Amino acid sequence: MASDENDELRLVNQLGKSKRCHVMEKESFSSPEIARILNAHFIPIKLDREERPDIDAIYMNYVQATTGSGGWPLNVFITPDLEPVFGGTYWPGPNHSMTAQGTLLSRTVGFLEILEKMKHVWTTQESKCRESAKDITRQLREFAEEGVHSRQLGEEHQGDGLEIDLLEEAYQHFLKKYDNINGGFSIAPKFPTPVNLQFLLRLGQWPRAVKDIVGEEECSKAAAMVINTLRKMARGGIRDQLGFGFSRYSVTKDWSLPHFEKMLYDQAQLLDVYLDAFLITRDPEMLGAVYDIATYLTCPPMAAPTAGVYSAEDADSYPTHSEKEKREGAYYVWTLKELRSVLGDRDGNICARFYGVRADGNVARENDPHDEFISQNTLNVTTTPAALAKQVGMAESEVTTILKEGRKKLREYREKNRPRPALDDKIVVCWNGLAIGALARTSAALEEIDPDKAATCKKAAVNAANFIRKELFDDQTKTLYRVYREGRGDTPGFCDDYAFLIHGLIDLYEATFDETYLQFADTLQS
Repeated sequence: MASDENDELRLVNQLGKSKRCHVMEKESFSSPEIARILNAHFIPIKLDREERPDIDAIYMNYVQATTGSGGWPLNVFITPDLEPVFGGTYWPGPNHSMTAQGTLLSRTVGFLEILEKMKHVWTTQESKCRESAKDITRQLREFAEEGVHSRQLGEEHQGDGLEIDLLEEAYQHFLKKYDNINGGFSIAPKFPTPVNLQFLLRLGQWPRAVKDIVGEEECSKAAAMVINTLRKMARGGIRDQLGFGFSRYSVTKDWSLPHFEKMLYDQAQLLDVYLDAFLITRDPEMLGAVYDIATYLTCPPMAAPTAGVYSAEDADSYPTHSEKEKREGAYYVWTLKELRSVLGDRDGNICARFYGVRADGNVARENDPHDEFISQNTLNVTTTPAALAKQVGMAESEVTTILKEGRKKLREYREKNRPRPALDDKIVVCWNGLAIGALARTSAALEEIDPDKAATCKKAAVNAANFIRKELFDDQTKTLYRVYREGRGDTPGFCDDYAFLIHGLIDLYEATFDETYLQFADTLQS
């Protein structure tokens, strides 16, 4: 610890589950050289953004405002008054692995240089640093208060309601950004952004006045953009084609190469969107995605034995039980040789064609700075069973059987021979609120189609809601707590915990007609 805590600069660090978080953890925070300077001249503070999203948001806003971008890992130097002086995301550590690649990162200032510079600046210009920190904090506070004042002003005109013209403007915004070939609304990296998809999908389901302003054809186009996006995602590497669930985002614009971490909040929101898409279109492909996500949320490892759903699975894992070095996506990627070894030559080649697996791998060199994907393949659905049957001169039914059995065999091989990625086994209320609502809606929608699956979804939602009521809500003080891990955490719930849980409880009431969930929602609301 630093010698005089009242005068030393603090370094707030927040490591997530992304590749660069793991890289920085290994390169910098496992380095004796870094440790020496950190402990001698700074006070290191590790922040858990899932437990304290409010603090994370403050410093993330600072980094975004001063650098133009953000993300994790998050590193911010702050004064003893907790005001930010300088910040950024990933900085390469000593002898970092990307230097040898000749990438842009090899010309980036390293973390050790940053620490040395900040030590010098703080020692020689402390008063200037404090003044600058106070000034930027004042500006950020004023910016934040603008939103508060705008909301207060809006409260004076609550009766006016939403201006429908804004919906048309929002539609035009997404139309301009839409990728007609690959779906989605950006180039790369590509995030699913379920709330945007849900807005566009439901545009045509709103009252007639909306269609009159936005346009009937435009509402249909909005839904078509979403369905195409969902279909491209469902066939892409962003979806776990063997197991269940979706990765957080795609590194590539065609959804083929994911960043492999899986987050609960993504699964819950995507389950809602795919369910809406199925209810509107009755497309079996949308229903297949609903089944996959629901299975992921209601089965180990994500389903907690106590009830509730865990937070996330990491991107990195060990390729085999005997290896000591983790690699990104090691649990999910395959070589052509592996497919043939597990399935045999004939079935292996057929599955390889279906999933776009090649002998030299299907990950472009520019997307593999660490050489982790040499000859490796992400699994993407590149054709249909009917088209594949024509290519190989077989009956479609036979090809369908080979693909179905191949998927099962590959999943079983993966589960037996590859260590699963690390599990973040915190139960976070807001994300469980999203899951409760999505599972409740899914159970109601599947009651006539598949009563057993509906019952599984309903049971998971009910158990999660009851668990939160029992373990994370204090009946005497009417306080909701945010996190459970081997017992209740000390952090009270934030607005999103209350909002998402209330929303989920209302969905659960509508699926069960059990008034206790409505009463609990009312208690939380009050």
